[in-house]
Amino acid sequence: MPAQTPAPIIRPHGGYRTLRAHQVATLIYDNTYWFCERHIRRDDARLRDQMVHAARSGRQNIAEGSRRAGTSNTTEIRLIDVARASLEELLNDYEDYLRQHRLPEWNKDHPEALRIRRVHNTATLPTDDDFRHRYRESQDALNALYSRWLENDDPAIRANALICLIHQANYLLDQLLKELGENFVEQGGFTEHLATLRADHRANAMPTAKSASADAPNCPQCGQPMRQRTASKGRNAGKPFWGCTAYPTCKGTLEIPSTPSPKST
Repeated sequence: MPAQTPAPIIRPHGGYRTLRAHQVATLIYDNTYWFCERHIRRDDARLRDQMVHAARSGRQNIAEGSRRAGTSNTTEIRLIDVARASLEELLNDYEDYLRQHRLPEWNKDHPEALRIRRVHNTATLPTDDDFRHRYRESQDALNALYSRWLENDDPAIRANALICLIHQANYLLDQLLKELGENFVEQGGFTEHLATLRADHRANAMPTAKSASADAPNCPQCGQPMRQRTASKGRNAGKPFWGCTAYPTCKGTLEIPSTPSPKST
C-alpha cells in the first residue's frame, strides 16, 4: 500500500483573486479612484484621500487576510472584518456625496438598482483560472459589465451604482465571515492544527531500536510499545521506568522492578 501523503504544515491559503468579494472590491476601488478624480473637488483633498483609502483598504485587507490564513485563522477573520468596515465607511461617503449635492439616491427597488443586481446574479464571469493567470484582462471584463453605470457622465448614476456594488461586496464579506467562523469552530486554529499533526506523527511512527527494546512491554493506556527512560527529578530521580513511546500524547508509565543486589559471601 503506498504511503499516505502527510497533511501540509501550512494550511491552504491565498487564492483571493478568485474570490467574488475581492473581484467586486477591486471594481469598487478602481471606480472610486476615477470617481474622485472627476467629481470630488481638487481643494477637498482630504475627502478624496479618505474615500480612495477606504476603497483600497476594503480590497487589500481581503488579500492580506487570505494570505495569512495559512498560519492564523483569527488574523484572517480580523482582516476580512476590517475590509468590511472600510467598505461601510466608503458607503457613507457616497451617501453623503448624494445628500450634500442634493442628488437622488436609489432605494433597493429602484429599476437601475435592480438591473445592477441582475448583472451580479446572472452574469457569466471569467473563470477562476482566468482571474489567476490573466488578472488584468479578467478584471477589465468584469468592469465592462457595469460600464453603462460606472462610466456614466452623471455623477449621481455613478455614485448610486457604486453604492449598489458596495452593498453586494458587504453581503459577500458577511457570508465569508460566517463561513470562516464556522470553519474555525469545527476545525480549530493553526495551533490546534499543529498539535494534531504532531499527535498523528507520533501515533504513526514505527518504533526503532532506540525507542523500544525487544522485551519492552506495551503501554497499559494506549497499547503502544514502551521504552526505558530515567526519571530526572522527584523522589524517583535517577531510577529507570518504562515510558510510552507516544509521549506526550500518551503519558502511560510502568515501574521497572529493581534488581536485588547479590549478597556478599
